[in-house]
Amino acid sequence: MASAIDVRAAQKPDVRGLSRVLGRAFFDDPVMMWMLPDDSRRAKALPRVFAAMTRHHFLGGHGVEVASRAGEVGAAALWDPPGRWKQTPREEWRMMPSFLMAMGRHVGRGMGMTELMKKHHPEEPHWYLAVIGSDPDVRGAGLGQVLMRSRLDRCDTEGAPAYLESTKEENVPYYMRFGFDVTGEITIPDGGPTMWQMWRNPR
Repeated sequence: MASAIDVRAAQKPDVRGLSRVLGRAFFDDPVMMWMLPDDSRRAKALPRVFAAMTRHHFLGGHGVEVASRAGEVGAAALWDPPGRWKQTPREEWRMMPSFLMAMGRHVGRGMGMTELMKKHHPEEPHWYLAVIGSDPDVRGAGLGQVLMRSRLDRCDTEGAPAYLESTKEENVPYYMRFGFDVTGEITIPDGGPTMWQMWRNPR
C-alpha cells in the first residue's frame, strides 16, 4: 500500500488543496477547538488559517510536503528548516488579514498561544514539524507515516534533530514510534489544553 503513496514538495498551486486537508484534519484538535469553539466557524476558518501560514511562511522555507494517492492529496506536513521557525514581522503582517477574517474576536487567543509556544521553543538548531495531518477519510491508510518518514530521513542524512508539539495525548505514542521523546508540557492558560513537547535526535 505504501508504494502507491507519492510524497513531494508542495508548490503554490497545492495551497488550496493542502489547506482544505489540514482544516479537516484539525477540526477536532483540542487547541483549535479552544481557539474557535463554534463548529461551523472553525470549519470555515481553519483552511483559511492554514492557507495563510503556508503561503506566507512555510513555502519560503521549502519545508511543505504533501502525500497523495492516485493524484489526490490526502495528507500534508508543514516543516521549518533549522534556524527558520520564527516568523518574520513581514510574514506576520502578511498573514494577519487572513487570521482576522478567519478568527474574528478569537484572534487574541491565537496570538497568545503563539507567544507561549515561542517562549518554550528550543533554541538548538533543528527541523520543526509545526503541522502534520491527514484527511479523516484516508486516516490510517499510511499517508501520514510515509510523509513523516520522508522528512525524518532527511533529518538523519543532515544529522539534524527534529522538534514538534503534540496537541493530543493519544498521538504521543505515534510520534514516539518515529523516535521522538517527550521533553516537556505546555498548558495554555484560561482553561486551555495541554501540548506535549517532543524532541528527536538524528539516527
